[in-house]
Amino acid sequence: MEITKAEFVVSNPTVRTCPKDTKPEYAFIGRSNVGKSSLINMLCARKNLAKTSSTPGKTLLINHFIVNNEWYLVDLPGYGYAKQSKTTRQKLEQMISSYILQREQLINVFVLIDIRHDPQVIDREFIDWLGQSNIPFSIIFTKADKLGPVKAKMNAEAYMSKLEDTWEILPPYFITSAEKKLGRDEVLDYIDRINKELKNPTE
Repeated sequence: MEITKAEFVVSNPTVRTCPKDTKPEYAFIGRSNVGKSSLINMLCARKNLAKTSSTPGKTLLINHFIVNNEWYLVDLPGYGYAKQSKTTRQKLEQMISSYILQREQLINVFVLIDIRHDPQVIDREFIDWLGQSNIPFSIIFTKADKLGPVKAKMNAEAYMSKLEDTWEILPPYFITSAEKKLGRDEVLDYIDRINKELKNPTE
């Protein structure tokens, strides 16, 4: 997929106020500081489309970006940022779960995982919750440039094998680096393939 246009549309505090549109939506979410904004900018080939910050937990709203006037990329708040107040965390959890469970236009959730770290309980709980809720999702491993290709591949495969204790069919996964533009074509082709299937469903 070639991206010719990507624009910020709107930020919303609740799923009820999200765009009244039927275009497919692909949501991106992960723990705070996982490199979500950098990944979104890399995918869309726009330097400052999503605002990057050295302070974790800055995304507090549901952010919609329209891509090629065909589909929405949705930037969801990160989870698990300990320095937020309990009230703020609960509000964000409610916002995230409402969007994921209620938004009919949502086609796929991309869960971002920092490839450098051992599996975190909070990520696993979120992944299992998506599965239990029958939400289609994929895993994007970020920051692969920090490890090198061999170690990155080993870490990703080890992570996925740990999911086999409860998952019969593993979700698709992608190894990416915003710095090196690694994985960009794979993620965009995956979205493109789904969009084409939505337009021309096989009988």
